[in-house]
Amino acid sequence: MSEWDIKKLQILRTLSERGTVTATANVLRMTPSAVSQQLTNLAKQLGVPLLEAHGRRVRLTDAAHLVLRHAEAVFAQLEQADAELAAYAQGEAGEVRVGAFSTAVPALVVPAVRELRAAAPGISVRVREAEAAEAYELLAAGEVDVALSLAVTAPAAADADTRFTRESLLADPLDVALPGRHPLAELEGLRLADLAGEPWIFGGSGPWSEITRAACEGAGFTPEQAHSAAGWTAILAMVEAGMGVALVPRMAAERRDGVVMRALAADRPRRHVVAAVRRGAAGGAGVSRVLSALRSAVPVRGAEPE
Repeated sequence: MSEWDIKKLQILRTLSERGTVTATANVLRMTPSAVSQQLTNLAKQLGVPLLEAHGRRVRLTDAAHLVLRHAEAVFAQLEQADAELAAYAQGEAGEVRVGAFSTAVPALVVPAVRELRAAAPGISVRVREAEAAEAYELLAAGEVDVALSLAVTAPAAADADTRFTRESLLADPLDVALPGRHPLAELEGLRLADLAGEPWIFGGSGPWSEITRAACEGAGFTPEQAHSAAGWTAILAMVEAGMGVALVPRMAAERRDGVVMRALAADRPRRHVVAAVRRGAAGGAGVSRVLSALRSAVPVRGAEPE
């Protein structure tokens, strides 16, 4: 039987995710030569080549991909074992690290922490604000235990990324922000398609850009991105100045005298707020209680529970 080394398998998985030996070394706080040596040793242990030269870089062989497919099941089982051991040893005590995007912190995480203080005072929650696009990187790196991110649609039962278990906490309706004197500000039955010719303001990349583009394309047009911004304060300030229109999640809406917030009619889009954990870890006492508290925080400010 081949000799399986968990630490070396984790290095191989990180190389698969990061793409280069240098990036892998940076993430794992190792030297590139140490990464290469560990993977060479793993190949000898398994009796198959794991890397092949590709220009100035290396890439994984078919055998390496086969190894990783089986290794993912091992990693999930180990996560589950860690969760069960933690539950046995700590019961209702321990620390859970939560990574969440900015608007989820006050709307979901803070109410969940308040609930846990009353129901399970032995569980402490350490919060880390992170961009929605960064959440899965932190989760994969083991820097957070629960990650809140965004998605265009609710996660499917058979998730494509086998590293994580994901669930949609809520569908947050998207309203449109218009300058106060905009000709469409008082239009009855306003639809997203009515705004096809408007200049749009949204982020340049990441989940929010995907959500805005998908919503507009679902209404039959591609939005013209006039300005790019990631923070809602900046986006709404530009809307107030008449520089464009924007989709704003109800959970993140701020009142501004010069901005009209309008709920859209039949084609109202939504964004899905997603909670993710490493596969196998959801059964841990602390993680399970935090997920339950996050579910209890819904609905929030007009958001719709899944």
